[in-house]
Parts: sequence; structure tokens; C-alpha cells
Amino acid sequence: MLADQIVVGGLPVPDDRPVFLAALAVHVAAGAGCVVAGALAALARKRRGRHPRAGIVYYWALVCSFAALVALAVLRWPHDVDLLTIGTVAVVAGTAGLVARRRHRPGWFRIHGTGMAVSYMALLTGFYVDNGPNLPLWNLLPHITYWLLPAVVGVPLLLRALRRAGRQPPSSSIVDER
Repeated sequence: MLADQIVVGGLPVPDDRPVFLAALAVHVAAGAGCVVAGALAALARKRRGRHPRAGIVYYWALVCSFAALVALAVLRWPHDVDLLTIGTVAVVAGTAGLVARRRHRPGWFRIHGTGMAVSYMALLTGFYVDNGPNLPLWNLLPHITYWLLPAVVGVPLLLRALRRAGRQPPSSSIVDER
């Protein structure tokens, strides 16, 4: 770390250009919104109300975070290519989940749940890959942990949710809000 490098909350900021800092502020704020809204959507009962509202907030915060990530990656090309790839996976998976939810074709719930879960796991992976080496306790873990831990935790939770949803009657708790 350079002596004149900016550090915010213990995390080094790799660039001090105003455009970079503005994009980073949007990216961090939207990313934090994603983490909160995604957790609320995941934990809420899958019916009208909290789940779809939190899911929409999650998706649009994800889109804002990704737009800012694109700007950050362009400004620091090629250093942030891996983060741009992870962000692209998150947005594509989230979009697939949202489209599945809105189209209600056979198997929509599996596609929706899988898309949103993969999106959230990718979001957390990007955060840990970029910030893990600077976080207390995380900095003690091997680098591969930043790449794998969100999936190691998230995939079993996703499979459990899909199994549970498959045992429910077709429209018992998953209600169309149209």
C-alpha cells in the first residue's frame, strides 16, 4: 500500500481520480443495497408483499452496482477484468431469474430461484475476491476461499429451497402478483 493511498473503512481505494471515486461510491452504495435486499427477499415467505418488493429492490440495485462496476473496470482495465466477469454473471443470472418470474412458464420457480441465488452468490464472491485480503479474519484465509465460500454455503441452501418448493402443492404459497 502506498503512503498517500486512500483507505476507507480499512479498505484501500486503488485510484483517486474523481470519476473513479464517484463510480465507486455508487457501486458500494448499490452493492450494500443488494446485500440487504437480497437477504430480505431470500428470507421472506414466497408470496405477495415483502419477497417481490425486496426482490425488485435487489435487482435494480444490482443493475446500478453493475453499471458502476463497468465504469470502474474501464477506468482500471485490465486489472478489474475478473470482477467485471463476476458482475456479469450476477446480472445475467439475476435477469434470468426476473424474466422467469414474470413469464411463469413451466418450471419458472426453479429458474427464478436458481437465477436469483446464483446472482447473490456471485455478488458476494465479487465482494470477497476484491476485499477479502483486507478484511479482518478473512485476510487469514487462503485466496481460493474468497472464490468458493459463497457457493459452498449458497448451493446447499439453494438445493434445500428447491427441494422444499418441489414438495408444495403448485400454488400453495407462491402466488402470482399480476
